[in-house]
Amino acid sequence: MRLQGKTAIVTGGASGFGAGIVRKFAAEGAKVLIADLNMDMAEEIAGEVRGVAMKVDVASNASVQSLAEAAAHSIGSVDILVNNAGVTHLPMPMQDVSEEEFDRVFAVNCKSVYLTARHFVPLMTAAGTGAILNVASTAGLSPRPRLNWYNASKGWMITATKTMAVELAPSGVRVNAICPVAGETPLLKSFMGEDTPEIRAKFLSTIPIGRFSTPEDMGNAACFLCSDEAGMITGVAMEVDGGRCV
Repeated sequence: MRLQGKTAIVTGGASGFGAGIVRKFAAEGAKVLIADLNMDMAEEIAGEVRGVAMKVDVASNASVQSLAEAAAHSIGSVDILVNNAGVTHLPMPMQDVSEEEFDRVFAVNCKSVYLTARHFVPLMTAAGTGAILNVASTAGLSPRPRLNWYNASKGWMITATKTMAVELAPSGVRVNAICPVAGETPLLKSFMGEDTPEIRAKFLSTIPIGRFSTPEDMGNAACFLCSDEAGMITGVAMEVDGGRCV
């Protein structure tokens, strides 16, 4: 029960890695608010873990502000914030990605971190404690071709993690990131372009451990970094990738 008595918000917590983090946090004693656009799935997981579900657009300032206000009433102070919500564009040459797709990737993957910081960092610094976890990607460390602007957005997130950590450390707030390799999530097909045995085999050939990452892998890593056990760890981008970035 490493998170006993703590409260957490997980954006994009209704599916994929986010759902794995929600389930692990709840199993370790945290009360969790699942913030997601898909309310049906969010409410299903909230019922499973006795948490709270809320429809949130992480790229909208008004929506994130409403999240902060609602969290105060539903779970109280926020001890842990996980910026997990993310999107990608389909694999293609960088110049073929539309402006609309580019804007969407950076709004969801990058602007969301800025918006949650605007509304939750003041609360954490006032309390003198807190843990923020950004779910980045190996794409931000070792980019794959044809996912150029997604790679760049995750590189941005890793740099944001480090600069947030340096600024917030004196206030007692830790900021870390995890960098998953491709996993069995709703985004997997988007990363690959199409889901065929041949393309899966090609992806797996780049992962020394020989398997995709799982929501449980991310839940375990996230739990450690957000727990008091990691009290001396801030500003890291932990590779949870089966050796992909070695």
